[in-house]
Amino acid sequence: MSNTPEIGSRTRTRAIMEKYGIHTKKSFGQNFLTDLNVLKNIVDAAEITKEDNVIEIGPGIGALTEQLAQAAGQVLALEIDTDLIPVLGEVLEPYDNVKVVNQDVLQANLPELIKAEFTDPDKPIKVVANLPYYITSPILMNLLASPVEWSAICVMMQKEVAERLTAKPGTKQYGSLTLAIEYQMTAEIAFNVSRRVFVPAPNVDSAIVVLKPRVDELPVKPFDKSKLFGFVRGCFSHRRKSLWNNLQSTIGKQPETKEKMQEVLDQLELSPQVRPERLTLVEFIELANALHENNLM
Repeated sequence: MSNTPEIGSRTRTRAIMEKYGIHTKKSFGQNFLTDLNVLKNIVDAAEITKEDNVIEIGPGIGALTEQLAQAAGQVLALEIDTDLIPVLGEVLEPYDNVKVVNQDVLQANLPELIKAEFTDPDKPIKVVANLPYYITSPILMNLLASPVEWSAICVMMQKEVAERLTAKPGTKQYGSLTLAIEYQMTAEIAFNVSRRVFVPAPNVDSAIVVLKPRVDELPVKPFDKSKLFGFVRGCFSHRRKSLWNNLQSTIGKQPETKEKMQEVLDQLELSPQVRPERLTLVEFIELANALHENNLM
């Protein structure tokens, strides 16, 4: 074992791919990370300890999985590509604290998997993953909608998406995804990752984002969480338009409706001409609640 290069080295990655005849599949968004420093930094950013249960999404050929196995108590790796399951079984054979399951995370019953696969499911549970770019947002929303209380979520994604997750009001990156994350978590970019450390190299650079549960409660709660974020998405449907124009598209243009909407905006001291990206999460909640109280939502 000591003479075998780690999976994440470029030499070992190419050897594994050649041995098993592996070709990355665009349909699964596969890009294999081949930089051991980056892999170890991901584990450090997630603050993995032997007290942690870790779920990895899309282990690929096991480069990150190996680093997680060395640091964590147990690792549950969910891999959708059936062709990689036997490969992972062999390359990760030295690690008895890893379980690989052929599973699509978007279809998985995460609470049941945690209960079934971890020896002590009550230990802190963290998600660590190099997410496929094309389904990053659905996976994040799925994790946040789960009843599982994540201790942390540390994921690699397209740099542009990472900037949206961590954006501030008034910036062009700020939007409905930013607010959906902020509602439950704090988000921070730990570090950026060059496209050159992947096989094959993607067309964009990446970033590692660390999400942790909010410790402070929001000063106001929405009347309905799912309706709130449906409303927020509607408000951002035409980014270049004013809040007023987006409200008309989302709620309606009837004279009585417009009159009530104007009253709500006056009550909250919001200008109809303000753009949605200027509103904070609390202002969106207050606006949705006030519209609901006026039977507009």
